[in-house]
Amino acid sequence: TKEPVLSPVQAIVVYTDKEVHGAVGSQVTLYCSFWSSEWVSDDLSFTWRYQPEGGRDAISIFHYAKGQPYIDEVGTFKERIQWVGDPHRKDGSIVIHNLDYGDNGTFTCDVKNPPDIVGKTSQVTLYVFEKVPTRYGVVLGAVIGGVLGVVLLALLLFYLIRYCWLRRQAALQRRLSAMEKGKLHKTAKDSSKRGRQTPVLYAMLDHSRSAKAASEKKAKGLGESRKDKK
Repeated sequence: TKEPVLSPVQAIVVYTDKEVHGAVGSQVTLYCSFWSSEWVSDDLSFTWRYQPEGGRDAISIFHYAKGQPYIDEVGTFKERIQWVGDPHRKDGSIVIHNLDYGDNGTFTCDVKNPPDIVGKTSQVTLYVFEKVPTRYGVVLGAVIGGVLGVVLLALLLFYLIRYCWLRRQAALQRRLSAMEKGKLHKTAKDSSKRGRQTPVLYAMLDHSRSAKAASEKKAKGLGESRKDKK
């Protein structure tokens, strides 16, 4: 079986946030955008409806048509709604000022872009608090960020300590190498000095032997001359 093909009049789709939070006395933006198979029409229209928390009926509080925004003169929003949309960008957002606890409820955005006039609306729920609570995702993100920061700091310390240790080992190795080279140089110098002293000793021994031989020869000559005289 083939899937049914949507006709152009069923192609429009509206998008809003699922929920928004606001503090008493502050303001909040209700975003609304859409997708359509048609170009933005001059007859484009946006309609915002509001259903109070616990209420059954939804009332129209704002609509945009023929290039003009219109704030409905009913309900508590008639002096607190501001149009901030841009039809050319498919944006039908509004701002609600001076929030109050009574503003809690569901806001529905409906868009028509002739010939796309039929499609699903989208709803956003407004929660007004004395102080806007921190969202779970923000807390979780902060926790994860903190853990990652600790891990990165630990890794940084580890590599810093390792770098210092390796640098110290390299310095010790250089000192040992320098000491070894110094010992070898001293040994070679001593050997060279001993090599220079050996010929001197031999020369002294040769001179002593020569002197002794000359003395003996002289003594022998004197003895023979005495014999001749006799």
